[in-house]
Amino acid sequence: MSNGPVPPLLIVEDDLALQKQIKWSLDRFESVTASDRESALVQFRRHQPFVVTMDLGLPPDPDSVSEGFRLLEQMLGIDPHVKVIVLTGQNDQANALRAVALGAFDFLAKPFEPELLAIVIDRAFRFAELQSENRRLQALHQPDALSGLLTRDPEMLRTCRMIERVASSDATVLLLGESGTGKEVLAQGLHQASRRSGKFVAINCAAIPEALLESELFGYEKGAFTGASKTTVGKIETANGGTLMLDEIGDLPHALQAKLLRFLQERKIERIGGRQEIAVDVRVVCATHQDLTALIQEQRFREDLYYRLAEIVVNIPPLRARRRFRAFGACLLAAFRTGSTERRNDILGRCCECH
Repeated sequence: MSNGPVPPLLIVEDDLALQKQIKWSLDRFESVTASDRESALVQFRRHQPFVVTMDLGLPPDPDSVSEGFRLLEQMLGIDPHVKVIVLTGQNDQANALRAVALGAFDFLAKPFEPELLAIVIDRAFRFAELQSENRRLQALHQPDALSGLLTRDPEMLRTCRMIERVASSDATVLLLGESGTGKEVLAQGLHQASRRSGKFVAINCAAIPEALLESELFGYEKGAFTGASKTTVGKIETANGGTLMLDEIGDLPHALQAKLLRFLQERKIERIGGRQEIAVDVRVVCATHQDLTALIQEQRFREDLYYRLAEIVVNIPPLRARRRFRAFGACLLAAFRTGSTERRNDILGRCCECH
């Protein structure tokens, strides 16, 4: 472990005798304890532990796992990087696997060897410290990709952290959210946090007539059609080395869906009127406010294209579900109604601090 101060281990166990035994067997770790969900959350917020061990069966119904799963989700909501080790019964592997799927670091079945638990905890601490150092180093070399987004809503912050985590990959990202929820801001942040040196190019599939959309996307050669007086590069080719955002992908005409699918499979395009295949290295980000699965059922959207686009799906919370949004909006209105610039700046400053 590092030489610097490390937050204590949090032990969540409703059986006080077993809680004491676990704490005693892990005496080489500084630790704090809790026996139910509410006290665990108090300790979690107070000490901000890197590692937590917890039993899924917690009061008021120790025979049920509902409180345990609720606590797990709440802790991961507060700190997505916390390493949670779930302690389960011998015949409770299904719930243990469910906990891991929700974000738990590992699980052990009771009864367990104290030495084995200590090894798992030590590994969790080391992993947490490596991740923390990695985030610190990345922050030194990368701009704040989402600096244009003002929010303190926990769900929106979790969305931002997810965008930052997937930015370094080349996987296609599908942003799902209502109009006005910040899909393009997140797409731009994804591009800025990536290692791509090319441009960020966005096109709204719903804003361009179907007859023009193909040439806008794929470009065309001179003489390809009446009025094609020169060779023109399309949006996909323009974004080579960078990121292409296809906004309102649900409105993409069915005829173009097949051509887009071929591009995603081959990573090559042909301009309209051209015969030469052009290789393009581009990260594709799509966004829509529509339910694509419903469009698939209505045969308005290709299922095979959907699975190509939805390698990583990011659900953006609507504005009405974001905490303090109404108060923040009222604060902004108050700021812009005032006649004094100094007064406006003062209100905006306090607004950002509070919300």
